[in-house]
Amino acid sequence: MHYRVGFRAEPKSRAGFAHLFEHMMFQGSRNVPRGVHFADIQARGGTLNANTLPDTTEYYQVVPTEALDHVLKLEADRMGFLAITQRNLDNQREVVKEEIRQQVAGRPYGGFPWTVLPAVLYRKWENAHNGYGEPVDLDAATVADCADFFRRFYTPGNAVLAVCGDIDPNVAFEAARAHFAHVPAGSPPDPPDLAEPPAPDERYGTCRDALAPRPALAIGCRLPDARVDLDGYAAYVVLSQLLTGGSGARLRRALHPLGVQVDTSAGLFGPLAVGDPDTFVIVAHHPAGLDGDVVAVVTAQAAELAAGGAAAEEVERAVACALTGLYQNLDSLAYRVRFLARGELLFDRPGIVEDLALAVSRTGPAAVAAAARTVARPAGRAVLTLTPGSPRDREPTTKEAAA
Repeated sequence: MHYRVGFRAEPKSRAGFAHLFEHMMFQGSRNVPRGVHFADIQARGGTLNANTLPDTTEYYQVVPTEALDHVLKLEADRMGFLAITQRNLDNQREVVKEEIRQQVAGRPYGGFPWTVLPAVLYRKWENAHNGYGEPVDLDAATVADCADFFRRFYTPGNAVLAVCGDIDPNVAFEAARAHFAHVPAGSPPDPPDLAEPPAPDERYGTCRDALAPRPALAIGCRLPDARVDLDGYAAYVVLSQLLTGGSGARLRRALHPLGVQVDTSAGLFGPLAVGDPDTFVIVAHHPAGLDGDVVAVVTAQAAELAAGGAAAEEVERAVACALTGLYQNLDSLAYRVRFLARGELLFDRPGIVEDLALAVSRTGPAAVAAAARTVARPAGRAVLTLTPGSPRDREPTTKEAAA
């Protein structure tokens, strides 16, 4: 069950509220006592989890086929009749704050770069803020805030149910209709206005991490809008493979003599995990004093590809490896069902991940060169440096430089 709400829809001064509400959804409903949802799924041999992303919140279960009807009953009950109480809010607020302490403040590179890089690359609060959550904003959340958020976003009109597995689709649809028929309808809210032009200059930010054993940096640039240019988007998936797909990939090979570990990703959360705008990101962990060298090597490698430096055979290998990764992911029921729902919610194309695979398969050197030009060009690029040391500062300080 996917809802069209993530941390880019949460109100200002409530950073982390969508994440908090994800936790609230497991605190019981009219016919399901607190804690029973987890216990019921696990007792039937199933697994479950939930994620809050920039544009969606997803709740997914993998269960034996005979448990489908019960899962639909659980989902319908909390969609229609969630238990929003002060006790549940107080409890889950502390759970989320502890999660932040453990996952962000309590471990090296926690939340890096996704909690801090957007504040350098983007200007709109919706795109730039830390969606994991800020303790002061979580402390300010009220039961009334929760009730309003639930009323606005957790309605049938703002959700997509996806079912994947050994099941007759008609049986699944009839079961869903039976269980969700009693849930009040509700119109979907207007999506937040996330549009902003790419920056005309290169932007810089810094943050500190008291637990990091050595410095790191992240370089981000805008991805094409997959709704209107899926071929252009696919080129970045292939570019990522060319740069860091294996120990012999271009960027890893070029940075290895400097003792640098580097990875890239088309999307801060992976391909097609969020709508537009999204970010192509390069993350490098490096010895002290080499941040400038790392940026220079990244720029040079991207510029070489932009000038047509990749042979057709090299691009073909990268395409094949990228396709293998996409199809391996689709072997997972949990991955496939999440992409069906996310594709419908964000792109009006439930099969968009398979469309992406087709777009990747037809990517050639010219498309890769066009993608690499964006990475090589300082204008519109963000560079975030992480420095070990104390005091810890998760909020980046930024400056801008003329292109």
